[in-house]
Amino acid sequence: MPFAIATFAYMQKKRKDNQFIKKAFYEGGNKAFREFIYSNLKYPKEALAQKIEGIVHLRIDIDHKGKVTDVKVTKGIGYGCDEEAIRIMKMAEYAVTKGMRKMRVAFQKNIRIDFKLSMIRVKDEPAKNQIQYQVTKKKVTKSAKPKSGGSISYTIEY
Repeated sequence: MPFAIATFAYMQKKRKDNQFIKKAFYEGGNKAFREFIYSNLKYPKEALAQKIEGIVHLRIDIDHKGKVTDVKVTKGIGYGCDEEAIRIMKMAEYAVTKGMRKMRVAFQKNIRIDFKLSMIRVKDEPAKNQIQYQVTKKKVTKSAKPKSGGSISYTIEY
């Protein structure tokens, strides 16, 4: 029986990559790409004042080196969000595999950028509910309680 298992492993062939041209990709995958977008996203003041939320649809062109050369808004929401999405996508860089038989191929990708007030933390606006507390240690006398190391009291201002 061990001979049959060894024969089966020998009969398996390695799969070849059937793609003639490999597409450009963002290093780190979709999660890293979303982190890049939302770490660089600055919510436009106009959209913030009007409380505008929505999705901006973009079509980007990527050259053979992985740089974004052209960005077009296919469906926008206005109020400065379209311009902000274009600014972010021009900063992005993609990875392109080197084994493309010396061909210089341009790629196109469709991207969606969500503008949601709940996802973006505005740095200029202070938090509405802040809790501050002060920790002080008081010594406990031996007559009041046995040795416990002290207690902590909190002063909460709301």
